[in-house]
Amino acid sequence: MCDTCGCGEPGNGFLITRMNRDGSHEHLPGDGHAEGHSHAHSHSHSHEHGHGHEHEHHQHHGEMPHVHTPDAEKKIELEMDVLSKNNLLAERNRGYFEGKGLLALNWVSSPGSGKTSILERLVEALGKEMNFYLIEGDQQSLLDAERINKTGVPVVQVNTGSGCHLDAAMVQQAVRSLDPSGPGILMIENVGNLVCPALFDLGEHFRVLVASVTEGDDKPLKYPDMFRTSQVCLINKIDLLPYLDTDVKVLKGNALRVNSSLEIFDMSARTGEGMESFYEWLRGKMKK
Repeated sequence: MCDTCGCGEPGNGFLITRMNRDGSHEHLPGDGHAEGHSHAHSHSHSHEHGHGHEHEHHQHHGEMPHVHTPDAEKKIELEMDVLSKNNLLAERNRGYFEGKGLLALNWVSSPGSGKTSILERLVEALGKEMNFYLIEGDQQSLLDAERINKTGVPVVQVNTGSGCHLDAAMVQQAVRSLDPSGPGILMIENVGNLVCPALFDLGEHFRVLVASVTEGDDKPLKYPDMFRTSQVCLINKIDLLPYLDTDVKVLKGNALRVNSSLEIFDMSARTGEGMESFYEWLRGKMKK
């Protein structure tokens, strides 16, 4: 599993950064305690309800060959142990979210699909109707957290280092740092990766997959686990379709072939086209 790509045990080796309204930030160690240190920026610089449901988090990157060797058996046992620990924490997260009246959305995609741009538009459009809280996940940098921080929404950055996904322990400690004041929507922007995040339940109520038309129309067939474990698919950058060979009908057909219950929305984060339909979907979920 992820022991081959540097992720290691869930919850280890990550850094949480809490953003302040004045543009400064405070680093918190990965165990969630607050004996970190602060940075105040004197100059500007660029950095880029609860509805329970069951995820297929025990899906693997492919069927593991049945090999009767001590190493293979040890690896399978380790994977099961890591996922079972994560899923237990995820259930605790879900209970906390429901107790707080938070609708938690886990945003997943490949890098550059436009997740952060969509979140910026969402906050701008709906920020006066409902509370938003954001967790930004990236391997390095505060780029996305600084973008969101400019909107005035509470945000923390989780840097995973060599890790290629967020896990339930990271989210648990990030939410502890956020300390949501009341009901609203918790947006969890996962690390850009169409493979490993499919395995890890964060305690979310819905997994929202952003698929850019610039990636082609065959992504659901190449990365089926991510499409299979998501409930919502946002097809972004439709304003670029005149310049591409991507066929949106084929993309939708492939996505539904993998997951027939997937809810799909076409949109452009750049122009705002098609986003109102997703806004209505969010409003509907918040009323339930």
